[in-house]
Amino acid sequence: MRPRTAPAPAGPTLADLAPEQRLRRLELTVTRRLDGLLQGQLRGLLPGPGSELAGSREYRPGEDEVRRIDWAVTARTTVPHVREVDADRELTTWLLVDASPSMEYGTAELDKRELSVAAVAAIGFLTAGTGNRLGAQVLDTDGLRRFPARSGRTHLLSLLRALLHAPRADAEPPATPPVGPDLAAALAAVQRTAVRRGLVVVVSDFLDGLPDDHDTPAPWEPALRRLAARHQVLAVEVTDPRELELPDVGLITLVDPETGRRREVWTGDPGLRRRYADAATAQRAQVARALRRSGAGHLALRTDRDWTADIVRHVHTQRRLAAAPAASRGGLA
Repeated sequence: MRPRTAPAPAGPTLADLAPEQRLRRLELTVTRRLDGLLQGQLRGLLPGPGSELAGSREYRPGEDEVRRIDWAVTARTTVPHVREVDADRELTTWLLVDASPSMEYGTAELDKRELSVAAVAAIGFLTAGTGNRLGAQVLDTDGLRRFPARSGRTHLLSLLRALLHAPRADAEPPATPPVGPDLAAALAAVQRTAVRRGLVVVVSDFLDGLPDDHDTPAPWEPALRRLAARHQVLAVEVTDPRELELPDVGLITLVDPETGRRREVWTGDPGLRRRYADAATAQRAQVARALRRSGAGHLALRTDRDWTADIVRHVHTQRRLAAAPAASRGGLA
């Protein structure tokens, strides 16, 4: 649950601008600060080989990964061989954007929903190219909205407009929350839609159905693991600082945006603030473990940080991992 009211952010936010101005600001931010990061050998936000088989060659211990062994050729020749693949010349990117009520919270320059749109803009502009296609599915209280995979800047801008123009949830949560698809069902829908191997980006706070028992897998974890078995998956986790710690502001009313449950909390108690911070830290660690077990890349964005700098650091880290020898990466790890 989150504070019902929050301090007004300093300076204009995306919500203070006209839709076309918001699109223009996002495009300028991406093209000026992030352009060129994904040029060269990388075909997506995560390192990895292509999917077009180009033959086989003998296995080189210490250089090749065991999971690339071509067992059919190895059996015929009795000498270990590995598959060689051609780099994909066209990239199909599928986005799953969480637009549930919990994403409409924020106490910094952006709220979580605006930050998710910024992340979509960065991914869309940076993966745009000749033949590359971008599709999306948006999860909100009305269900799952689908945008077919198409190429071109016009398609990307229309997707961003739809996200920016999407209606916000009511200030007062309904007494009976609508029953719609959850994150696990949305991931399964993406798996059915994304037939061709490509890049799948999931933008969410990943709080949907997160169990209180940290040893219990999240309900969306199996679906994410199945998705990562075929595609390169990047999980963009969006958080706000007030989800991680409570300010000392006296009595506040916490409202769960999903269910409407309320609770009054006295934030002047340092013990309560410490327990809240410890529980929030454990919760984010639980999400990180679930993403790691699923085999997805993890990019954490916060509403109070420079999201472009976080993306830059993530891409540079992935480039270093891609350039490192297999032995230094830990082989199958």
